[in-house]
Amino acid sequence: MDKLKIEKTAKTNDSVTRTIRISGSTFDKISQLADENDISFNCVVNQIIEFGLQHIDESEN
Repeated sequence: MDKLKIEKTAKTNDSVTRTIRISGSTFDKISQLADENDISFNCVVNQIIEFGLQHIDESEN
């Protein structure tokens, strides 16, 4: 399976504001990735979501 590579990306105006709940440990991991890559927490979350959506195994649906 491919690995996620966190990258700096251009900001877009195509966004939706939504509140989600995540565990404290997940929050800490995402915050650390954001700090290490000098990008926003939100940017990391979006990259993780996009990666997950591209790698969903739909064979069981």
